[in-house]
Amino acid sequence: MRGLGASSLGSNTSTGGTAVKADNDRDKGGTMIGRGSEWRRWEPHIHAPGTVLNNQFGGGTPWETYLTSLETVTPKIEAIAVTDYYLTDTYEEVLKHKTAGRLPNVQLIFPNVELRLDVAAKTGFVNLHLLVSPEDPKHIEELHRILQRLQFQAHGDTFNCTRQDLISLGKKADTTIIDDRAALAHGATQFKVNFDQLRRVMRESDWAKANILIAVAGAAGDGTSGLRQAADATMRQEIEKFAHIIFSSSPAQREFWCGRRGVTLDQLRERYGGCKPCLHGSDAHDQQTVGQPVEERYSWIKGGLEFDALRQACIDPEGRAHVAAEPPRTAMPSQVISHVSLREWTCFP
Repeated sequence: MRGLGASSLGSNTSTGGTAVKADNDRDKGGTMIGRGSEWRRWEPHIHAPGTVLNNQFGGGTPWETYLTSLETVTPKIEAIAVTDYYLTDTYEEVLKHKTAGRLPNVQLIFPNVELRLDVAAKTGFVNLHLLVSPEDPKHIEELHRILQRLQFQAHGDTFNCTRQDLISLGKKADTTIIDDRAALAHGATQFKVNFDQLRRVMRESDWAKANILIAVAGAAGDGTSGLRQAADATMRQEIEKFAHIIFSSSPAQREFWCGRRGVTLDQLRERYGGCKPCLHGSDAHDQQTVGQPVEERYSWIKGGLEFDALRQACIDPEGRAHVAAEPPRTAMPSQVISHVSLREWTCFP
């Protein structure tokens, strides 16, 4: 899988498919100064005005307020995964504002498509996210091709994961709905993605394997922690094994997925395919929570402002992903040279 192997390492940052250098600075003479990898704040889960469900961003000028909040929030956000249910409309809208000169500090913008699996959690259904690399200039088109292969059967019909079919599903599920926007929202609440079908679609697409990372909610309400019954144990393990990333701010979960709580590294490899980074976003559905996750549990990724940094965090979760109010001030223990011994070196006193 691309991004989880050495061939994926790169040096460009993608903003909606536009590449810019991100990991180095220039001095006043134009000379490149290598600074190595740095911790940068990412916002991996944030909705935007017009999001399909639970849109509470208000009237008036919601986009102006939203963009200003992102531009002025501290610590500054440099990478954003624009999230919406089943669609990419709000992601595309953010790209338009970026092209017009907004979000100057944000050098990486990519889609986060939120899906609801047909697997019941504690208070809903398990939420799963497709984090999509913007490196391919046709990534939106290719992503839509992947989504339309997901199907939901109901009301004597088969519905694909497309805007029009979600609208049709909404109107068939509630025949009193006439407005397309209301039907879209209702259809999105009804559409559930079959987990086995999603795995098959991913497995059968080289593009998907190369450009999509899977994140799953780790909470109890709409995540895998809600699968607590013995009969659900295998399903929970299969979903978590399928995922590359766990959306959770829980310190206990972060320790678990790094092999430091409850399981060993060997057990993680055997049961879940290895360690996994835990990330956390504001999951904003209103202006007040834009870029403001609870308890200042911000996501920090070590690396350049490029999708490859997220891929590398999946390879080295403990060394490249961190959730806290501030990034680590020192290197991880595994990356520190504690001492150097020199023998028979005449150039040193």
